[in-house]
Amino acid sequence: MRQQRCHVAGAMVLPSLLQLVAVAVLPAAAAGGAAGRCTTSTPVKTYAKCIALPTQGATLAWTYDARNATLDAAFTGSFISPSGWVAWGINKDAPAMTGARVLAAFSDPTTGALLALPFLLSPDVKLQASPLVSRPLDIPLLASSASLVGPARTVRDGATVTIAATIRLSPNRTKLHFLWNRGLYVQGYSPTIHPTDASDLASHATVDILTTATEASPTASVTLQWTHGSLNALSWGFLLPVGAAVARYLRPCASTGPAWFYAHVVIQATGYTLGAAGFALGLVMGSASPGVTYKLHRGLGIAAATAGSLQTLAMLFRPKTTNRYRRYWKSYHHLVGYGCVVVGVVNVFQGFEVMGLGASYWKLGYCMALATLVGGCVALEVNAWVVFCRRQQEEKLMRREVEDVVVKDRAAAF
Repeated sequence: MRQQRCHVAGAMVLPSLLQLVAVAVLPAAAAGGAAGRCTTSTPVKTYAKCIALPTQGATLAWTYDARNATLDAAFTGSFISPSGWVAWGINKDAPAMTGARVLAAFSDPTTGALLALPFLLSPDVKLQASPLVSRPLDIPLLASSASLVGPARTVRDGATVTIAATIRLSPNRTKLHFLWNRGLYVQGYSPTIHPTDASDLASHATVDILTTATEASPTASVTLQWTHGSLNALSWGFLLPVGAAVARYLRPCASTGPAWFYAHVVIQATGYTLGAAGFALGLVMGSASPGVTYKLHRGLGIAAATAGSLQTLAMLFRPKTTNRYRRYWKSYHHLVGYGCVVVGVVNVFQGFEVMGLGASYWKLGYCMALATLVGGCVALEVNAWVVFCRRQQEEKLMRREVEDVVVKDRAAAF
């Protein structure tokens, strides 16, 4: 009867879990921030040329005077928080944040007036080693200002701002690296770190101010992002935990025979294959998006892929059940396997944050699938301990009965 109950419990839980696989498959939605529609006419003045920047709905208008190498420009972006900031600037060396000279617009914490302060983004700012402090720029900034556009009187979510600046450039240097971004908070007069969605990390472009030719930051295609997210959520985040549960809870059921082993191998092999494909797509996406780096997500992905590969290789060196080293191999197999499952699940949640799906229905669906799996494991774990305790009690009673019989036989012999 105990074996039958164990078999029935496994048969009821696993199909319900596998039915939720479709819920766990999440397309990694493309980060928002479509390009806006540019205009040469701004509240500040009318310019000669304009372009729509590729992210955050930002635009840039400018007039370039080749006689004295002066760039008169106006950047237009939008706030995402009443206490937020919007920044735009130039990097002389590369389309990257480090080394950029920027103007940041935000509300004065004392008076509430709109400010436009200059900042130099040194490497320690990217590492958040110290607060960002305003300082004079080491480039010829002739004038700068910031003004709200439209009916907005104060900074609020969605309010549009124009940051204007007049800069003297090096002669005959017309290809410039521009970057822009926006954040949620300002601490005093120090802007805090901006969000790290794909559109935020890709907010830079190289523009030829004579021809308006734009070299935007290359990013991975939407199809690659969807495929990468779906494969990894299904494999590392669901199939591998299911395979581990199959081995742990169906193996003690004698009625399943060796079926648990074959089910475990098939599920884990499928999960690892899909996970390896998702990991490879992640590498392709990284090479296609230079400058866009998710350190934690990448590190966890490498750890999960390494652990999964070690598990696969370990199967080639599995000792026989009679080998004295078998118990050491089993300890290694369990430790690395459970570690791979934990890291994989954590990285799926990290992937939600990277793709900007932290409060989405995709994450809710995955949480429901994972909660169902965890609930099934808890039920099977409780059932396993109940069966174990009953078995121990029965064995204890049997030993007592045997001892009583021996004592009676000895007494009768005398």
